[in-house]
Amino acid sequence: MRFFPVAIAAVLDLLSVGAFVAIGRASHAEAASLAGFLGTAWPFAVGLVAGWAAMRAWRHPMQVAWTGVGIWLCTVVLGLALRALLTPDGAPLSFAVVTTVFLGGAMIGWRELSRPFTMVRRARARTGEEAEAA
Repeated sequence: MRFFPVAIAAVLDLLSVGAFVAIGRASHAEAASLAGFLGTAWPFAVGLVAGWAAMRAWRHPMQVAWTGVGIWLCTVVLGLALRALLTPDGAPLSFAVVTTVFLGGAMIGWRELSRPFTMVRRARARTGEEAEAA
């Protein structure tokens, strides 16, 4: 049962990065191609994976602070650094601001929205544990 929240969190974080890339490419009328999408997404995907590893997110994947904030910051900082250093597009300040705001809203936002469900799940687990102990 523990795998389920981890898988959901990982998919939602990856979808956050994917939505950011897709919306950004569409807003600049860039060609809708898989190669273009992946070329834009890879620095942020690397940052996302690094963030998950650094925060050991599989332990508390739905937690806003520290897990969510740490993953978000790693995704943004490492993604922007890789983009600036290793791609011809660079990372202008306006792009960095939009990246930070969008990914923060998406990655922190879905965790905030999941809080009531997480609290109910924890309460049910405690009630089940108490019933077993009695």
